[in-house]
Amino acid sequence: MHAILNGRRAAAAALTAALLVPLSACGGNDDKKADAAGTPSASAPAAAGAKAANLTVLAASSLTDVFNAAGAAYEKSHPGTKVKFSYAGSQELAAQVKQGSPADALVTADTKTMDGVRAEANDPTVIAKNRLVIATGKGNPFKIAELKDLADSKIKVVLAAPEVPVGRYSKQILDAQKIEVKPVSQEPNVRAVLSKVELGEADAGLVYKTDSAKSGDKVVSVDIPDEQNVVASYPAATLKQSKNAEAAAAFVAWLSSPEAQKILQDAGFQKP
Repeated sequence: MHAILNGRRAAAAALTAALLVPLSACGGNDDKKADAAGTPSASAPAAAGAKAANLTVLAASSLTDVFNAAGAAYEKSHPGTKVKFSYAGSQELAAQVKQGSPADALVTADTKTMDGVRAEANDPTVIAKNRLVIATGKGNPFKIAELKDLADSKIKVVLAAPEVPVGRYSKQILDAQKIEVKPVSQEPNVRAVLSKVELGEADAGLVYKTDSAKSGDKVVSVDIPDEQNVVASYPAATLKQSKNAEAAAAFVAWLSSPEAQKILQDAGFQKP
């Protein structure tokens, strides 16, 4: 009798074990499917950091200092994400985008340049604005007080090239006031214009207010009245070729956040 009972118990145990094996296997497949669908599980710790990426942002030269600060702030609040900036004149950046240079986002110093890469970029958002000033040599030795003073042939004036946003703005300002200026050179970006004035290679130049302010006492800034000035807009957009679309979109959206806007405005940029 005992032998019969033991035999039945052994058979039942074997049957139970056989049933548990496929159930366990099914459970493993469900975990993998859940992980693939984004459902939290012990085997999917990487999903939490899905937005982390190494981003490359092409940005106008006039954003150099403020974006270095903004990038550091962004990396601090977004662990795992690294932001690398490549600065140049907006027209040069647009050319890089058209040539397929690997990058995730673009920020230009004017809307016209951004409009020129609409086939390669997603819808842009204006993140800041700026104005122009006259940057003069240290101490303003020629006592430049207004735009018309730049027409004096004794004053060496340097401007950005007309295809550069700040160069186009400069031409617009001078043409509107019917002021003819013969620049001693035309530079590829605003930083190059400012550098010429800082080094004494030019007596004056038209630059963004934020750039001139960053020079400290190396130059003297002469304000241009609003009615004679222009407002420069800075649009930002993710690039369609980006391999980090989600992370790039998060960074571009952050540029309009209170944290980023404070950094921009503390640097002298105007609200968008």
